[in-house]
Amino acid sequence: AALLVATAEQEAENLRRFGLRQPIAVIPNGVDLVEGQWPSAAETAASRAIRHALFLSRIHPKKGLENLLGAWAKVQPTGWILQLAGPDEGGHLAFVLALAERLGISDQVQYLGEFDDRAKWAVYRGADLFILPTFSENFGVVVAEALSQGLPVITTTGTPWEDLRTYDCGWWVDPSEAGLRDALTEAIALPAEDLVEMGVRGREYVQRYDWSVIAGQMLDAYRWVLGQGPVPDCIRLD
Repeated sequence: AALLVATAEQEAENLRRFGLRQPIAVIPNGVDLVEGQWPSAAETAASRAIRHALFLSRIHPKKGLENLLGAWAKVQPTGWILQLAGPDEGGHLAFVLALAERLGISDQVQYLGEFDDRAKWAVYRGADLFILPTFSENFGVVVAEALSQGLPVITTTGTPWEDLRTYDCGWWVDPSEAGLRDALTEAIALPAEDLVEMGVRGREYVQRYDWSVIAGQMLDAYRWVLGQGPVPDCIRLD
């Protein structure tokens, strides 16, 4: 190959460790930035007596739900519900719900089911906080989707989302029960207005993942490979 394409710096580093020396274009996946009517911080705080933390992804051991439930049981956030959404893989949902029962938090955990692309946006907008406790993720498009819908995000260092910390729109923590517990404790202690402001910063930040921007980066990379343009910023030659 004349050029390799990675969705994140972590992927590019893995390619180098594998011994591949070709140029690498680090170009993330894109996200559909669905427009919506965004409530003010005051409206959000006043309208939601019960607040919702959302996990939307595959229900799979890799996603770290055991750690999330353990953290939730330790924190026991008052006035919050943990919502789980996504396809059950390998019967892991039964394990997750049984664990919630054993931890005494089954009344705080809701499984919403699986949603198609159109319906999922309403699920995002019904939440106050997004959590992806995964052990490993090459990109994590659900993080970008959640940010695009104004949600602060808690995710782990198993994902390439360090920018959550840099741009103050979420938490990037160790993929462990303790890491999630600390982030969850901090997030639920924030007033609703502060979470909304974090969401505003997240929406501004995630504009760089609009498909039109990503397509432009890919065009620049291909033009460079064909000798039709300068080296784009996304190309790694080292």
